[in-house]
Amino acid sequence: MLNFSDLLPYTDLLLQGLGVTVLLTLYSTLGGVAIGTACAAGRHYGGKKTRWVIGSYVELIRNTPFIVQLFFIFFGLPAIGLKLTAWEAGLLAMLINLGAYSTEIIRAGLAATPKGQVEAARVLGLSSRQIFFRVILNPAFEKIYPALTSQCIIVMLGSAVVSQISVMDLTYAANLIQSRNFRSFEAYLVVAGMYLLLAILMRQVFEWVGRRVFRHRRTAA
Repeated sequence: MLNFSDLLPYTDLLLQGLGVTVLLTLYSTLGGVAIGTACAAGRHYGGKKTRWVIGSYVELIRNTPFIVQLFFIFFGLPAIGLKLTAWEAGLLAMLINLGAYSTEIIRAGLAATPKGQVEAARVLGLSSRQIFFRVILNPAFEKIYPALTSQCIIVMLGSAVVSQISVMDLTYAANLIQSRNFRSFEAYLVVAGMYLLLAILMRQVFEWVGRRVFRHRRTAA
């Protein structure tokens, strides 16, 4: 028989895990999108060597399991003298993972920019920097924003894996609770519900941000 009351003494633990998951998601989203933007620009406009280096990074990350990347960072890097805490390793793994996936998403948006639009900006006397940020990057983000939103949510859900290196996130909290009171079904059901609510909230926040950021473009159109 289900008994969720046995979870009440662990409310603080669940909230602490939720806070860790939210922080990991926030930092990895901001950093991962920044990495993806820089790499997308480098892969789309850079030289042959730059495109090869970035392409190798993208293919390596996209074609290996996230948990293997996480274990390599946490257990492998100390072998060459680079020691990270569980939190730092988990965040770094999420940053690298989202950076690789967002690179290809953002690059698709850059490639979709009409050449005539760029040529018109040059005729108007805009600098290369102005053309990239105002004429290319902003419209590109508007095109790929839904796909980028979904990828950020996927990375948030994938953050459950960081509990394997003892990062005290939501999944770590569930593992600890069920090991103490043996209420596995209740613990994981509650945590699954919290992940679901977090994903829904993230999508709503992204939609709100998108409406504010791209509102002026839609109004002008």
